[in-house]
Amino acid sequence: MNRLSQTTLDRLGESIELPPYDRALVDVGIVHFGVGNFHRVHQAVYIDRCLRDPQARGWGICGVELIDSEANRAKAEAYLAQDRLFTVTEFAPDGSAVTHVIGAMVDYRHAPADAEAVLAIMVSPQTRIISLTITEGGYNIDETTGAFDLTSPAVAQDLAGRAPSTAFGFIVEALRRRRASGTGPFTVMSCDNLRHNGDTARLAVVSFAKALDHELAAWIDTTVTFPNSMVDRIAPQVPAAMRDELNRRSGIEDAVPAMSESFMQWVIEDRFAAGRPPLDTVGVEIRDDVVAFEFMKGRMLNACHMLLSYPGLLCGYRIVHNAMGDDRLRRLLETFLDRDVIPNLEGPQGVSLEAYKSAVLERFANPAVNDQLLRIAHDGAAKIPVFHSKTIEMLLSRDGDLRREAYFLACFERYLRGRDDKGDSFLVNEPRLTPADHALLKSHDPLALLRTSPFEKLGLADHPEFVRLYSAAVAMIDAEGASRALDHLLA
Repeated sequence: MNRLSQTTLDRLGESIELPPYDRALVDVGIVHFGVGNFHRVHQAVYIDRCLRDPQARGWGICGVELIDSEANRAKAEAYLAQDRLFTVTEFAPDGSAVTHVIGAMVDYRHAPADAEAVLAIMVSPQTRIISLTITEGGYNIDETTGAFDLTSPAVAQDLAGRAPSTAFGFIVEALRRRRASGTGPFTVMSCDNLRHNGDTARLAVVSFAKALDHELAAWIDTTVTFPNSMVDRIAPQVPAAMRDELNRRSGIEDAVPAMSESFMQWVIEDRFAAGRPPLDTVGVEIRDDVVAFEFMKGRMLNACHMLLSYPGLLCGYRIVHNAMGDDRLRRLLETFLDRDVIPNLEGPQGVSLEAYKSAVLERFANPAVNDQLLRIAHDGAAKIPVFHSKTIEMLLSRDGDLRREAYFLACFERYLRGRDDKGDSFLVNEPRLTPADHALLKSHDPLALLRTSPFEKLGLADHPEFVRLYSAAVAMIDAEGASRALDHLLA
């Protein structure tokens, strides 16, 4: 097995797809915060394709890790030892797979070790995009007020004048230096899976800057661009056993391999302050109607992911494709899309919702991805209102069939107890539920879930028909289990 590095590329097997360009000629044009699995199988893959164009060699990536931990220090050492190369193995629904060596990341920095080195790269005129995959919660937006939280410890430290430790601290300090030197702005490009991600990034960055310097904040708000985008690709975690399996399959000793499905999508607005790579030539959709794609993905793909996870877990499944192998769960998703979502959703111009539905179901059933239901179920109290509220609202306003949404929330209520129909336990991770929410859930109120802080804004506890259906589903799940309740629902 060949250890991955620049000098061993010519020794890798013929089946491995290698970077077909000279990495020595690639310069950093993008600084990326958050080099996790998703970035590596999504944005880095697209940029790797762009770099095949000799005119695009100025768009290499410098990856930046913000968190100081033993694991992240080890990851930095691994990237250094591998010349910032890593493998991505893509699995198609038919079981076939192909491994790519991704060469787009030509530099990598562990920010806690040398913040000034990171700032120097960001201030360089060659750097024209700062991109982010810092997770939805990483934008530090208070869910109650919708404002950037200036009181969080890390942000407060950055505002106190210490070396930056947050993405916002680095971005604003770099922009301050660029403005002072006349270098000019860059684009801040969020690649996180949240709606209006560019607008959210703007809110966070400008709010941070305003707390330091109102004139700097005004300059950022008027000159820096924050394009909205929709990103999509399933990128499962890679535990040690899977890492070894990926390396055995490829014949490459990679300390940090990544894996994904074969499907990949990126839709982004063409708003770049200092130019962009030729993304439109490598499959990225440059469009003005990103919001329509966000709604389609959220209400179809993300909503179905959630709808599958809680009933699936209660029925005893732990892996997504195994749950999809249960014809009843697949029918639940198909019926939800056909009756509850598609008739109440206007898709992007030129996009078939039926074709998108088929693609979603095919992707979920991909056995090679081996995605975890618990990964999807995590933080459901935050995600369910985002991905299901509009469909529920439309059904309520049009006297639609509320049975599937009622069953879904009844399953979520049961999931919170951490045991499936057979009594087997699983880990429940719901950081958005407050102590008051947990106290309410432990009360004897039969509508406690509907009255918790994440769900009360939906007003479901005040809708008699929904209450009737929800209460019936809860009672049946408690008495006979989610599996029998699903049989009843489908019948």
